[in-house]
Amino acid sequence: MNGDDSLLYRVAFSSLRSLIPRLAGDILARVGGEEHFFSFTSGQLAAVMGFNNRLFSDQMRSKALAEGERELDFIRRNHIRALYFTDDSYPRRLLHCDDAPLMLYALGDCDFNAGHYVGVVGTRHATPYGNAFVADLVAGLAERLAEKPVIVSGLAYGVDIAAHKAALEAGIPTIGVLAHGLNTIYPATHRDIAARMVRSGGALVSDYRSLEAIHKGNFLARNRIVAGLCDCLVVAESDVKGGAMVTARLASAYSRDVFALPGRVSDRFSRGCNRLISDCVAQLVSGPDDIIEAMRWPEREPEGVQHELFVELSPDEQAVSDLLQRKGEATLNDIAVAVNMPVARLMGLLIDMEFRNLLMAVPGGRYRPALHT
Repeated sequence: MNGDDSLLYRVAFSSLRSLIPRLAGDILARVGGEEHFFSFTSGQLAAVMGFNNRLFSDQMRSKALAEGERELDFIRRNHIRALYFTDDSYPRRLLHCDDAPLMLYALGDCDFNAGHYVGVVGTRHATPYGNAFVADLVAGLAERLAEKPVIVSGLAYGVDIAAHKAALEAGIPTIGVLAHGLNTIYPATHRDIAARMVRSGGALVSDYRSLEAIHKGNFLARNRIVAGLCDCLVVAESDVKGGAMVTARLASAYSRDVFALPGRVSDRFSRGCNRLISDCVAQLVSGPDDIIEAMRWPEREPEGVQHELFVELSPDEQAVSDLLQRKGEATLNDIAVAVNMPVARLMGLLIDMEFRNLLMAVPGGRYRPALHT
């Protein structure tokens, strides 16, 4: 059996959604491998296993093989990495979770078994408080840890995308866990960020095939992968209900260290974090110190480098910065009028300035000066 045949049977076998690694390993040990699982008759499978199951039906296995052929073509054409649960390259942290997927599809060269993996999750409606915390946390971990951290999140609006952007700005890998196949990016507005993540040593990963439709339930199901990939998980902001809360409780169940950013009891998107802390699910986190100390991760030796005190700005950037410093906050249109710049050109300038932490975008299409510590 050549490599493509082997991968075909693995793709088809892993598409049988009710299988988890423990059960899959038992089946393969008894039948002698994936190819035998598909070549045996349903009766032979039932006899070998000692029970009958709908997974053994000829119709289900034939459908899995046919769909596997299509997926294999997609994998070849798009240089997708197919990480099977018996491969050395499969994430070891994730494999220790009972409900880990048999196959993880990845785009990017990130090593899933190296570095310190930190999950950062939270509300889609991140506030300036949450965004500033995420930026400072990721930058601090990147600067101080002896071994590069890898930031994991879900590529969603709010805290997720803030975490990915902060990692790119800090020059460290970041992984986006998708709730759909690698044939698309959702939300579409994050495609450019996703491409930068792959090019910068990170990855996009999913346990969904390209031919599978996107379902609402996928977004909750993928949270187990975010939690399982990580050494620890940080919840930046969340209400008492939401995906971040689910991810936090999954991470705790997987024996991961969970951290939560506290906030005022009157703030809606701090209520979930405060609840996690009061329920002893999460430890309070205020910055990178708390995580480095709790995880006992070695720090980088000081290099005695004099940091740049002033950032050199172009005339256009200086004009935007001066305006925001004077007004405190302004809309895109306000800025365009004040600095006499076409909106299309200004948007590119603002995105670049946000990546360089010269300003920050806030809800309502408004911009403020960046928070610096």
